[in-house]
Amino acid sequence: MGILEAAKPAVVICTLNRDRATAFYRDTLGLAIANEDNLAAVFNVGGISLRISTVEDFSPHEHTILGFCVPDVPATVRALREKGVTFNVYGHFHQDELGILTVPGGTVRVAWFKDPDGNVLSVTNA
Repeated sequence: MGILEAAKPAVVICTLNRDRATAFYRDTLGLAIANEDNLAAVFNVGGISLRISTVEDFSPHEHTILGFCVPDVPATVRALREKGVTFNVYGHFHQDELGILTVPGGTVRVAWFKDPDGNVLSVTNA
């Protein structure tokens, strides 16, 4: 067995403004906050810890940092749109009117959006 093979992963998302990010993940995405301390707001997502931590010189990456696997991508996109989430449209992909890409040759669907700090998140059925 590998050293970390049985370890439970934890996700850390950086933010410039923890209050704003916490509100987004809690109120917009509907995640339940598990606890909060001086270093992070912590959510429990599918049995995994999601920590929102302040980093003063943070700059977001241009690529997906966290994806949420959901059973119905279009329904999830619609629900998030109702909460004010805007989905990213990328010129090099053929996305539908909701911003969902169906991966060519398969049934995998994905849509991307950003949190208030510009971190790219996704919803997918894969």
